[in-house]
Amino acid sequence: MNIKNGLICVLIIAILAASVPNVAVAATSNYSTTFHNCARHTSDYRPVAGGNTSNDILNWKFAANGSVTPSATFYGTVYVGSCDNNVYALNARTGEKVWSYATGNLVRSCPAVSNGIVYFGSDDRNVYALNARTGEKVWSYTTGSIVHCSPAVSNGIVYVGSYDHNFYAFDARTGEKVWSYTTGCIVACSPTVANGIVYTGSDDHNVYALDANTGTKIWSYATKSDVWSTPVIVNGIVYIGSWDGNVYALDANTGTKIWSYATERFAHVSPTVANGIVYVGCWNGNVYALNARTGEKVWNYTARGIVHSAPVVANGIVYVGSEDRNIYAINAKTGMKIWNYTTGSNVHASPTVANGIVYAGSWDGNVYALDANTGTKIWSYATRGIVWSSPAIANGIG
Repeated sequence: MNIKNGLICVLIIAILAASVPNVAVAATSNYSTTFHNCARHTSDYRPVAGGNTSNDILNWKFAANGSVTPSATFYGTVYVGSCDNNVYALNARTGEKVWSYATGNLVRSCPAVSNGIVYFGSDDRNVYALNARTGEKVWSYTTGSIVHCSPAVSNGIVYVGSYDHNFYAFDARTGEKVWSYTTGCIVACSPTVANGIVYTGSDDHNVYALDANTGTKIWSYATKSDVWSTPVIVNGIVYIGSWDGNVYALDANTGTKIWSYATERFAHVSPTVANGIVYVGCWNGNVYALNARTGEKVWNYTARGIVHSAPVVANGIVYVGSEDRNIYAINAKTGMKIWNYTTGSNVHASPTVANGIVYAGSWDGNVYALDANTGTKIWSYATRGIVWSSPAIANGIG
């Protein structure tokens, strides 16, 4: 899809990173969707208390040397990638850098943290496993092309896709390839694992369900365009968006369509499901709340710019970013705005909420930590590139 090409890769480490302002857009980068509300990327997710004040205050930010990718927190540490080619470990409370690891190209993949190891991909074609405490490399595996999507880790296996058209399963400890499955085009969709099945999508327009142990295809469902949205599986239903403008609900076992909802523009953003409602952003600037069972619209909130960010829901509040430079807090039941915080540029990455703090990145190069109740800034960290991706959160070093 042409609209995705030529845009700079920005990875947002919503939980504690920051980025560097005034970073040039890479001409060869591909347009990236923020994913990242899945539980596997927020592995020790703790919702924050709700609030209804509208004061916007920044606590801190961190600047890397390039765009920032999604982040993960491990024992009080945020892990995030950047388009300055580095992955950072930052103190989740203060935003101070703990360590950084340099790859050979942009890091647009959201890190996943499991058993003391940080897993992520890079545009240098590699999948990396780093020691979460020290940043030392444990192993790496070279695929045939860019690794843009975020890994999922389940039962000692790392699952991740590549622009070489393949979807891979690696031994989480050794990095040995367990199996691979070849799709018809690039795989930019971050996978989700549930009940022994890996769900992912491809630019061949299909949603795939693969056996997690063998890689055997169980089913596929054909949409009408590229699938970058991360699948969300709730109560036996796969919720996923497509660049064809539709949000789909598919039977997780058979792939049969239960319902679809047509937005006015591309629905490439990853959905979030909470309390029987599907929340999803769209190219037309809307955040939609849909009935998870029927697909009927409950409400929509219209921002002043494209919503690439996947919504995050905590304690009755929907947090989401927009190209209008704002991070929004919206009442999950009514769709009414609670507060917004204005950054210096587009907010493409999905926020992460943990311990009463909203972490989000911006194209102004900063990663922000905001009070979840009020929008007050706690800190920001400036990278040397725009921040695009979303964070993964886990308890860990601190």
